[in-house]
Parts: sequence; C-alpha cells; structure tokens
Amino acid sequence: MATVELRFSALPEHVRTARLVAAAVARRAGVDEAVLDEVRLAVGEACSRAVGLHQSAGINEPVRVALIEEEKQFSIEVGDEAPRSVPVDRATGAAPAADLEAEEDEMGLAVISGLVDDVEVTAGEHGGLIRMRWPTTPPGVTLV
Repeated sequence: MATVELRFSALPEHVRTARLVAAAVARRAGVDEAVLDEVRLAVGEACSRAVGLHQSAGINEPVRVALIEEEKQFSIEVGDEAPRSVPVDRATGAAPAADLEAEEDEMGLAVISGLVDDVEVTAGEHGGLIRMRWPTTPPGVTLV
C-alpha cells in the first residue's frame, strides 16, 4: 500500500495544488481516465470545505490529505481539525435551526456524494474526515 500525504495551510489558494496532486496520484494508481475529473472536483470540494471550517473556527493547523493506493482501490482522505458538536438549546433540549454555514456545509457534502459512489464522512469534537474511494485497474489491464 503506497500513501502520499499532503498538508497545507488553510488557504483557498492551496486547494488547486491539492486537486492537481490528487489527480496525478490517482492516474498513477490506475483510476480510470474518465473518472479523473470527478476525483479533481471531489477533492477540490472536500479541501475547500476543510479550509472554510478551519478559517471560520480560527484554526491554524494544516488541512490533511492522504492519497492511498491499495490493491484494487484508490482512497483519498481529507481531514480537518474543526470541532463539531450540535449545540442544544438548554431550555427546550432541541437543536437550533440550521444556519447559512451549516447549509453550505451540507451542500458541499451533497456535491461530493454526487461525484463519489463510495464516500464516508465522520466528524467529532477533534475534527472531521472525508474518505472517498474509487476502483482501480491494474497496470497492463485494458477494460473493454
């Protein structure tokens, strides 16, 4: 299993670099050429989301990207350090209505889910992780 790790400051201008690196490593890992645009878009969306979460929470830690080449699949993990918890109204015990930031976050996750068939999102008090997977074709094998 080969892994490429990328860490970058939570600045929007670094998202493009993450997209380019992800596409290059995905190509080398054997991800189908027809899917590379989806890989680029999904990584861009996940990284943009992580950058936004870091900036809104005032976190100086870098965004983490792991590109993992396995035997029959290629995975990308985008991690952030932004803590998540659902605030609860102490008087009613209910969660407040979603604000604009939460709606934008959900929209970003919906875009990623539309681009990637195998996606897993986890979040907690120590940050979040988006794990995306694509099948690979071994070198020398041609799909008809």
